[in-house]
Amino acid sequence: MTVLYDADCPLCTYVRDWLVERPQLVPLEFVPAGSPAARTRFPGLDHGSTLSEITVVGDGGQVYRGAAAWIVTLWALRDHRRPAHRLSTPSGMRFAKGAVLAAARWRGETASGGGRVHRPADGWTYDPRDGWHHTPPGCGSEACAAP
Repeated sequence: MTVLYDADCPLCTYVRDWLVERPQLVPLEFVPAGSPAARTRFPGLDHGSTLSEITVVGDGGQVYRGAAAWIVTLWALRDHRRPAHRLSTPSGMRFAKGAVLAAARWRGETASGGGRVHRPADGWTYDPRDGWHHTPPGCGSEACAAP
């Protein structure tokens, strides 16, 4: 299965790293959403939407989005198959949707204007000691300093 994730989102890359470290029953491949590789492999996908919502593509072409994508990803992991089955029930799906909405809300709160995630290409960096910092693109550490 191929997991399309936002490579510029700290939460997304953290979860990707966590998934990579887990033993997998079904191999997971991670491709940055909206990347040239994703567009080449999956020309029929709405690649704009893959940047705002986790998308998983199965080996048979099945497309999972949002909560269903999280559940199928957990299902692929050796130690998380049983919880994935529980989450696939109607009540479990409500819980999974709530978790996806909470993650989306967190992403929205860490976004720079217009609901976008703070992206390195836009000049944003994150330091765990003191949070987000912005240096406009093209400005060095002193080049755009206030007088």
